[in-house]
Formats: sequence, C-alpha cells, structure tokens
Amino acid sequence: MIVACVVVSALAETASILLFAELTDHALAAGSLSAFWGPAGAWLAVAVLGALVGYLGNSLATWTAERFVLRLRASVFRHVQDMPPHFFQRHRRGDLVERLTGDVEAIEQMVVSGVVGTLAAAFSAVFYACAALYLRWDLALATFVLAPLFLLAARRFSGRIRTASQDERVADGAITSVVEESLGNIVLTQAYNRRRDEERRLDREARAWMRASVRGARLSEMYEQFVEVVETLCVLAVIGLGVWEISADRMTLGQLLAFAAFIGYLYPPVRNLGQLGLTLTAATAGAERLGEILDARPAVTDPAAPVAPWPVRGRVAFHDVSFGYPGAESASVRDVTFTAAPGELVLITGPSGAGKSTLSKLLTRFYDPSAGVISLDGVPLTDVPLEFLRDNVTLLPQETLILNGTIRENIACGRPDASEADVERAARDAAAHDFITALPEGYDTLIAPGAAALSGGQLKRITIARAMLRAAPVLVLDEPTAGLDAVAARQVVRPLRRLMAGRTTIMITHDLGLAPDADRVLVVDRGRLVQSGTHAELAGVRHGTYARLAG
Repeated sequence: MIVACVVVSALAETASILLFAELTDHALAAGSLSAFWGPAGAWLAVAVLGALVGYLGNSLATWTAERFVLRLRASVFRHVQDMPPHFFQRHRRGDLVERLTGDVEAIEQMVVSGVVGTLAAAFSAVFYACAALYLRWDLALATFVLAPLFLLAARRFSGRIRTASQDERVADGAITSVVEESLGNIVLTQAYNRRRDEERRLDREARAWMRASVRGARLSEMYEQFVEVVETLCVLAVIGLGVWEISADRMTLGQLLAFAAFIGYLYPPVRNLGQLGLTLTAATAGAERLGEILDARPAVTDPAAPVAPWPVRGRVAFHDVSFGYPGAESASVRDVTFTAAPGELVLITGPSGAGKSTLSKLLTRFYDPSAGVISLDGVPLTDVPLEFLRDNVTLLPQETLILNGTIRENIACGRPDASEADVERAARDAAAHDFITALPEGYDTLIAPGAAALSGGQLKRITIARAMLRAAPVLVLDEPTAGLDAVAARQVVRPLRRLMAGRTTIMITHDLGLAPDADRVLVVDRGRLVQSGTHAELAGVRHGTYARLAG
C-alpha cells in the first residue's frame, strides 16, 4: 500500500510537469485563455490527487514505522529483563537507558526517513528520468553523466559520518549515565563536597558529545554544499543546451522549461538517495548498539521439556553445587550440599564475599550451577519453568526495592490479583498497617525509590508485606536487617518471623540474632560449606568461622 502511494505520488508530480509544458506552449506562448482551462483543470486535479495520495502514504508509513519501533523497543526491553545480574554490573544504567531511548529513536529515523524516503526518491528519479528521455533523449543522456557524482560523494562521506555518529551515541549514553549516577548519589555528592567533581565529569562527557556532534554536522554540511554546486552546474548545462536547441528551432520554450524542470526535479531525489545513505549510516550506529544488547544471551532459559506444574511443598536440596561468575578467575561456590525441609528455617552465614548471596541467586535461578544439582521437591530446577519457579520461591533481597507508585501498588505487586482486604491483611501481618493509615493519603500515599517520606524500617516492612502477600512455599531472605539500626531491626524481626512461619526459609545474614531460632545454621567460607549444625552446637565450638563471627 505504501509503495503504491509512493508510485502514484511520483506519477502525479511527473504529470504536473508535463501539463505545465502544455500550458506554456498552448496558452502562455499563444496568449489563448481558452487553451488555458483544460490543462489548468487537469493540473489541479492531478495536484489534488497527488496531495491526497501523498498524505495517505506518509500517514501509513509513519504508522507502520512507529509500530515497528514500538515493537522493537518492547523486544529490547523484554530481552534486557532476562539478563543476569552481572550484565547490569558491566553496563552503566544510564547507557542502557540511552540505548532504549536515543538509539531506538535513531532506528525510527532510519525506518521512516530511510526506507520510505528511499522508495520515494527512487521512484521519483526513475519517472523524472523517463519523462526527460521522452522529451529529448539526447539531452537527457548528456545531463545524466553528472548524476553519479552525488552517489560518489555520499559514499566518500559515509564512513566518516558513521564514525562520528557512533562516537555521538556513545557520548549520549555516557552523559545519561553521569546524570543518573550523580542524582542517585546526591547525598554523597553533597556530603563530600563533590559537586565540582561531578560537574567536571559531566563536562568531560558533554565535550566528547559536542566534538562528535560538530564533526558529524560539518561532514553533512560539507556534503550538502558540494552537491549544491554539482546540481547548479547540471541545471546550467541543461539551460545552455536548451538555448542552443531553441535557437536552432529544434525545441520549444515549453519543452525546455519542462525538460529543465524534470532535470531540476531529478537531481534532488538522486541527491536525497545519497543523503539517505548518510542518514542510514548515522542510524546504523544506534542499530549496532542495540545489536550489542540483543546479542547478549540470558544466563538461564526455560527448559525445552519443562515439567508440569505441581503443588509445591517446598523441599529444597543442593547437591555438590559449584558455580563461578562469568569472567571470574575462581568459583564463588564449591561443592555445597544441604537440604531445607518444608517449614524449616536454615540460616546461612559467613564472612563477606564468602558466597552466601550467590546461593540465593542459584536458588532463584538467576544462574545455573556449573556443577551439581539444585532441586525443588526432588525436581531439578533446570527442568522447572522460570515463571513457575519464581511463583513458588519468594526472594526478599538485601536492597529495599520500591516501585514508583502508591503503597497499595507496592504491596500488591507481590500478587497482582490480590484484593484490598488481602493487601491490608498483609500489611497488618508485616506491622505496617498502623504507620500506613497514619499517613494523610493512607495506602494511596505515593512513594518512590529513595523517597524520604518513610524510614528505612518502614520501607522494609512494606517489602515484607509484599512477600507475605505472595505466599510462596519457599522464602529466601538476603540480609533482611541490613542497613537498619537496632530499633528498626527489632521492628522488622517480628513480622519476619510471621512471614517465615510454615514456609521453607533460607536466610542469608551476618546478623546472628535469629540464629537461635534457626533449625540449622550453615557457615560458608571461601565458597565452601565449612560448618553445619544448630546455634547451640556451633556456639560450643571455640574455634572456627562461626566462633569468629559470633565473637
């Protein structure tokens, strides 16, 4: 449909020029008003048709391109969400944001201006060339000789413009990253008088962007001015040859004007084809950056033959599990074996960097072990669909993760189909209902990441309410009291105990205050399970890792 509209629009423009020639020879040259109405009416009809078809074609092309970009952005975003944690450690958050916004917009420019513009320019060039050949083939061939200069110039400039565009896209991502990081660490910036340092960081990246942008603009402008001179030379050659032909009575004034118009209209599409090549070259830089993201492979995928869903009881087992992060020199976890039965609390402790949090990432299948097997109710996790696994294993991470929305929405995201009564019940169980209802907007109070309206302990209890609402049979707690003072930690412990009741709970923590309540304490050091037993049993051992941690 778009191609048909482009063809009809180009034909309408061609017909308009031919009608102009007829008007010149029969009405203007003869001074005849009666000879004016026919070509004038036909010209107006062709112009209206061309306008309607052009509007339809451009609207349809824009809709198609925007729909393509919409799907592209959704596809890239979906792919990014499947990436493992180390992917986000290797890519600055601001750069990822820029790839999903600025680079996608570059693709949009390539689709809209590139594809549609190339079709329009190609058909227009063909029709104008055919019409010029129809009027005077010998003159047309003489003027076509200079046409390849446009394409040669575009080819000459494309490589340099592509490099400048790549540098500009990278600099865009760097600027976004600096702004995002600085605003996210504004307390550090102010407390340590780092304002000028942050300004210098932004200035450095902004200057790199400016240099790339100016370089690209200069190259594009140089190309534009060059082809302007070549186009003027071509038109002057046509007029000179036309004057010679008219003096020999081999051409009428109307034919010369029409021929000059065709040549004048022919060169812009040819020039545009070269310019579109430069546009595609610039947009390719954005496409390559998106390609880098799409080429990254998720650490885990759904099994080819997944097991059927079953009523999960919650028995977790690690058997000789080892794992090392991609690119790491040594394994983070080595030959770890333990089980956690339904209703048990297994507390995992150890020095910083011992591999404790890695165990939680393996259980929630952010990664698969390089050796050994992790099972849920006797079923290897690699045979379990990811969505089903994460519906039945709730992770309460160390970071207090808050969404930009109301308190009700933050709790309800644990189970989107939950009723208001369910949300309130979860908040009561998490000891959060009282302080929520004391707020002016209650459950409709807006909160956001880093919001100062609520304390750290209050935000932590909101995340506990979210986990309670999820009601999964397996619970993984990663440093649940980290970053809280003693009072806030005590306020969190009681709802945590309610959350753990009846569930298989694996708690990863440095805080041994809950160790007496644990059915078993596992001590991890340098990736290995070095001690196991109850708190009383381990506390009776004077030497060893647990004694150092407890003392």
